[in-house]
Parts: sequence; C-alpha cells; structure tokens
Amino acid sequence: MNRYLSKLVALCILTFGLVGKGVAQRMNFLIPDAIILQYAGSIGYGSLGFGYEIFKNKRGYIDLNYGYVPASKGGELHTLTAKFAYKPIEIKMKEWGKLYPFNPGVFLSYSFHEDLPFKFHSSQYPSGYYYWSPALRPHLSFSNEIELNMERIWSGTGIKKVGIYSEFNTNDYYIINYFQNIKALSLTDVFQLGVGIRFKF
Repeated sequence: MNRYLSKLVALCILTFGLVGKGVAQRMNFLIPDAIILQYAGSIGYGSLGFGYEIFKNKRGYIDLNYGYVPASKGGELHTLTAKFAYKPIEIKMKEWGKLYPFNPGVFLSYSFHEDLPFKFHSSQYPSGYYYWSPALRPHLSFSNEIELNMERIWSGTGIKKVGIYSEFNTNDYYIINYFQNIKALSLTDVFQLGVGIRFKF
C-alpha cells in the first residue's frame, strides 16, 4: 500500500510541477519591463510604479504608479495612476542611447481622500451641476525621454537601459478653466511638469 501511495504522490508532484511550469511561463507577461520613479507631475509629490512595453516596436508603454503627497506639501494624499504613451520619433545617439523628443499620451489618476469622493453628493448639489469627478482626473500628456544603453555604458549592473524623462500634462478641469478665463490664466497655469527615471531590466 505504501508503495502505491508513494507512486501516487510522486505522480502528483510531477504533474503539478509540469502544470506549474506551464502556468509560470504563461504568466511571464505580468512581469514588468521597467521600474519608474517620478517627482511631481499631477500624480503625487513623489511616485513609484512599474511599466510594460507594448507593440512590436516597443515604442508604446503602459505605466501603473502609486503617488504620495505628504501633509507638509498641502495635505496628505494618495493617488493611483494608469498611463499610456507612444514614442513616434526615435533618434539614435550612436550606440549609447536614443532620444525620444515628443511622446504624446493620456492617463487617469485617482486620488484617495475623504474630501474627494468619486461623485459630488446629491444632497449638496443638483444632479448634473458638476459633471466631473472630484477624485478621478483624465489627463493629456507630452513627454520627452533620453534612453541610455547601460549595457554599453556600465555593464554588469543588471539594468539594460535607463530612461530620464520630463512630462508636461493637463486635465479636463484645467482646460475648461483656461478657456473660461483666458484673460486671467496663462498656459503655465494649465500645464504641470513632472520629471522621472525609468529603469529597464
């Protein structure tokens, strides 16, 4: 009996091992292509995230970021952001890097705070009085990035590439306010700037 039991256990281990290996291989797409650190830019005083390269040419990317604003910078705030952008222009800088001068994109940021509900309370405002969500903001973004080939510059670090970028963005609320108050507001009041670094492994 023990002999049959040991064979059954061995068979189960082998089966689960093979299935587990197949599942792990199929789940490889969940492993991010990059780790991102960003300062400012409408998604937190500082933010940390991870990104995925998409499309065959790897010029599109999707980033997911967690951002934080400390109480000393205007009130404690936590944000989650999902970004999409595309790099239509690529300028090669010999073998050590590439420049992406203009990368259009869009992103959604959600702020977690007791004073920022998803919708305005109907008890305070008539239905449809404010169309936007206090917590959820859609943004347009325009960035540029210089990407350094670390395998050429500093091999052995485990990092393939480092991208240093700046990103201008605006949202629906800022744009509408700008067109309603063109004489009082300038474009610098509408666009926010963030800078960041992208580590690709």
